[in-house]
Amino acid sequence: MMSNEMSQVPLPGASTALTMGIIGVITPFVCCGPFAIIFGIIGLTNAKNAEKLYRNNPEAYSGYENAKTGKTLSYISIGLSALLLLFTILYFGAIIAFFSTDGFGGHWD
Repeated sequence: MMSNEMSQVPLPGASTALTMGIIGVITPFVCCGPFAIIFGIIGLTNAKNAEKLYRNNPEAYSGYENAKTGKTLSYISIGLSALLLLFTILYFGAIIAFFSTDGFGGHWD
């Protein structure tokens, strides 16, 4: 049992998927909300590639948990990014509608 664990190599792409997922979840709250989708897509792609490698030869790799966590965080970051993008569009749409209809529509004479 111990020799099997010693011969395992880290799953390629799993730690990158985890890192991109974490960055993708943090980015919308720190700055540039809609840009987090880029980190989410990169993390999701790496997680899916790592998952494919692990499914082909599970006893050769360790760190599958990182790929699963990275995949989950990537989905969350894509959802947060889409939600913030929708909020931004609605926010600026409301501002444009407000100014194009002469504010509140009344004259304050």
